[in-house]
Amino acid sequence: MVLIVRGHMIRENVKLLSMKKKRKSKRDVYLKKVGRTIREARKAKGMSQESLAFASGLDRSYVGGVERGERNIAILNLKRIAEALQVPVSSLLKGL
Repeated sequence: MVLIVRGHMIRENVKLLSMKKKRKSKRDVYLKKVGRTIREARKAKGMSQESLAFASGLDRSYVGGVERGERNIAILNLKRIAEALQVPVSSLLKGL
């Protein structure tokens, strides 16, 4: 890889920060657990992501991101999802 700094060409094996592998943090693990629990509850109710999103007043892509553990869900949104699934919020946080 070639890196140019202030007009000087530097030829070294330079890795960009964005190319580094991310370490899994505890936060990521918690988000995935909550997402998995939401997905299981949704499937148990026979709902699609789209119907859950509509019932909770959230965007379908947001619900999908939550289920994959990519989104840090706000408490109010967690409450909306729990109400749409007709389960207590505490059941979505079980096992954390």
